[in-house]
Amino acid sequence: MHDPASPTTSTPELLRLRLDIAYDGTEFSGWAEQPGRRTVQGELQFALARVLRLDGVQLTVAGRTDAGVHARGQVAHLDVPVDLWAAEGDRLLRRLSGVLPADVRVRAVAPAPEGFDARFSPLYRRYVYRVSDAPGGVDPLRRHDVLWHKRPLDLDRMNQAAAELLGEHDFAAYCRKREGATTIRELLRLEWVREDEHLYAGTVQADAFCHNMVRALVGAVLAVGDGRRDTSWPRTVLNAGVRDSAVHVVPPHGLSLEEIRYPADTDLATRATATRRVRTLSG
Repeated sequence: MHDPASPTTSTPELLRLRLDIAYDGTEFSGWAEQPGRRTVQGELQFALARVLRLDGVQLTVAGRTDAGVHARGQVAHLDVPVDLWAAEGDRLLRRLSGVLPADVRVRAVAPAPEGFDARFSPLYRRYVYRVSDAPGGVDPLRRHDVLWHKRPLDLDRMNQAAAELLGEHDFAAYCRKREGATTIRELLRLEWVREDEHLYAGTVQADAFCHNMVRALVGAVLAVGDGRRDTSWPRTVLNAGVRDSAVHVVPPHGLSLEEIRYPADTDLATRATATRRVRTLSG
């Protein structure tokens, strides 16, 4: 029988926070926490635990980036007690800036709308890969975020090849297979522009990406751009449906996660439910 005078314990009401994050991936072993390695998730969770005085801080991220990959538009969520946010919310951002190392920043933090899930709610993720074909090599000040390609590139050829990869396909030929995970994705945008005389930026946008997909797609298109492959070759590889050793996965340092786009607040939960379903190709 319960004694009214005895103390009772209850689970505190939780509030979901959205964190907008940027980082220079050069010195990180990727996003995901790994024992004995410096990671973005590890640094952020340590800082949050210290500032909020919480144990077991666990971030859920929109997209796990590999070692060396940068981000300007990463998003994660964190559940904290409501009363803790009420007490610390106004000064949390400034306090984090004083604790975090210089190569990772929380750009914004705020209560998330109902139904928000950083991982499952996005409509798409947008990455940009930068490459230079300058004869003398990359500007030393850009060496950490631009790949040097030793052969001259043809912008029109790259865009012609890229256009043939758009749409919903099984991208198994461009992904590292993971047990139980689908490789079906909808590639919404793959487009190259010239940012300077020898500097090219490739935008790669999809509802989601499987492991190594962005860097493998870039590698295939670069092989077309420098004339080693025909413009139809990346699509031929895609249709074959198996990894092709001729597809070079480009280094990670030229890649930056630029944007995670979410639907209207009223559609967040519905989108998350749809994303969790195992995808199959129509027809």
